[in-house]
Amino acid sequence: MAFSISLPDFVHPQLRHVVAKMSLFDTILFYVVHLVDKFDLWHRLPVLLGAAYLGIRRHLHQRYNLLHVGKVNGKKYDTEEFTYRTADGTCNHPVDHLVGSQGTFFGRNMLPSTSSYALLEPHPVTVATKLLERRKYTDCGGQFNMIACAWVQFMIHDWNDHMEDTEQVELRAPQDVAAGCPLKSFKFLKTKKLPTGSPDMKFGHLNSRTPWWDGSVIYGNNEEGMIRVRRFKDGKLRVSGDGLLEHDDKGIPISGDVRNYWAGYSLLQALFVKEHNAICDMLKEHYPEFDDEKVYRHARLITSAVIAKIHTIDWTLELVKTDTLMAGMRINWYGLLGKKVKDLLGPKFGPVLSGLVGLKKPRDHGTPYSLTEEFVSVYRMHSLLPDTIALRDLKSTTSEDKSLPIQDEIPMREMIGKEGEKNLSKIGMEQMLVSMGHQSCGAATLWNFPSWMRNLVPHDIDGDDRLDLIDMAALDIYRDRERGIPRYNEFRRNLLMVPISKWEDLTDDEEVIEALQEVYGDDIEKLDLQVGLHAEKKIKGFAISETAFFIFLLIASRRLEADRFFTTDFNSRTYTEKGFEWVNKTETLKDVIDRNFPEMTEKYMRCTSAFSVWSSDPDPKHYLPLYLRPAT
Repeated sequence: MAFSISLPDFVHPQLRHVVAKMSLFDTILFYVVHLVDKFDLWHRLPVLLGAAYLGIRRHLHQRYNLLHVGKVNGKKYDTEEFTYRTADGTCNHPVDHLVGSQGTFFGRNMLPSTSSYALLEPHPVTVATKLLERRKYTDCGGQFNMIACAWVQFMIHDWNDHMEDTEQVELRAPQDVAAGCPLKSFKFLKTKKLPTGSPDMKFGHLNSRTPWWDGSVIYGNNEEGMIRVRRFKDGKLRVSGDGLLEHDDKGIPISGDVRNYWAGYSLLQALFVKEHNAICDMLKEHYPEFDDEKVYRHARLITSAVIAKIHTIDWTLELVKTDTLMAGMRINWYGLLGKKVKDLLGPKFGPVLSGLVGLKKPRDHGTPYSLTEEFVSVYRMHSLLPDTIALRDLKSTTSEDKSLPIQDEIPMREMIGKEGEKNLSKIGMEQMLVSMGHQSCGAATLWNFPSWMRNLVPHDIDGDDRLDLIDMAALDIYRDRERGIPRYNEFRRNLLMVPISKWEDLTDDEEVIEALQEVYGDDIEKLDLQVGLHAEKKIKGFAISETAFFIFLLIASRRLEADRFFTTDFNSRTYTEKGFEWVNKTETLKDVIDRNFPEMTEKYMRCTSAFSVWSSDPDPKHYLPLYLRPAT
């Protein structure tokens, strides 16, 4: 129920209409968040206060930034009959078997854009050429390596992909930039748009993947995909003798999702196929009475939970490397009381004290689960990809910091598609994994979008090459506009963030400001979301923008708390006693690597997380408890 009150002067004029729709309680919470935002304070606060801010902000987003698209058409079912993850994501939501399944609508975190700008204003190819295309490769230092970069695609291909139409669109480079474009024009399929039956959002887009955190990147998104990857013996998945993925007659890898595959992505798929198969061996040892189907179902549950846990308390902590976020993400999984108390007493004390994982029942905050259009948009991180993969010489002697000399540099063009699979087979799993661990990935900044991706051979859903080359930088801009993603300033307002009023609010880089003015003039409302996210000043320790992070803040929690297999059925009864123990003992990607390559990290890794550059310094020791620390 909205509460009418005279708004304080410090509330930004462009946010006053939002507050008018809030309850009294939420209005007070908004005042707190907005006042902190006005002074850019939250990441400067002591850890506990910073975590409290994020908790309040997440609550507001759960109330005002979860919009359902389409109707709820599923049926109730007996959850006791489905104590496993289905092939197509059905039968997870406790009362609607279709929620979160393959082929359902993407949700929204905000209403579609209300701006009057045309689809080609300014032209996407102009934006790509003048603001995105790489001038000189900028890496992100020791914080994030190429394993972390490949992990982005590994997760995206687990969660979402827009269903395409059969109608093609052609983009032609404007005359003033055509000379500098590798493609003077390119064709691609429109996003399929379907009526939702809802008066608020009449049209929506379908997700051809399963949005649950269900490991579909290695298991497939439907029955056909699942059958393709299984051995149907002892619950195991198909894998070649060298530990890498098997390939079909056309040379396409056999795995859960093979669209736009490259060697680093295939490597992570192979690693978690090995993990799945190792879990199968463990289950057969402890539960010899299990048949193939029962072993497979339990191994999938366990592997999916391991992936989700690694992403939550390992990968994310390297992406946004601050003590406040370490506290926040660990609270998501373990709660304020921490791992030891949760392991000893179980998840008895609610989401704050015991974490979201293990809740008595899923929580969707009144909006049926899906991933959102805006989430897809903020996860566009192509600038993390480098121009070459630096292969390390494993036969050489490692130095004191465990660094290795570069043996060869392979252009990224030779590491994608079928050619990439052939090269990966020659390189081998161990050398590729170590090399990616030692190589820093690109930075999420302007003028760092890989040039080789502006002349790219895309794949269809089956991994086959398409005939038409694409300019991915221009396509990223076009897709956001096509799907009604608000432009940068409207996006920030919709997220209850202080909008910018001039280019200097976004960045203090004069060269960037000059380039923005050249493309957008003085119209800050015209600024594309992707450009704003890459131009935005970064918080210390953040590899991404604050604007993108606030979508992450909402969805990272939602993926856990809405999933029956991370809440009601996250227990030893569903996972088996030994399977539940496997998940609880796994904390990091390093644990998975150590299980499958026992000597690798000891020999080649110096840092704390396998997602950091392996020769970088380990995290410093802290003698002050996490929640009592000042801001980092």
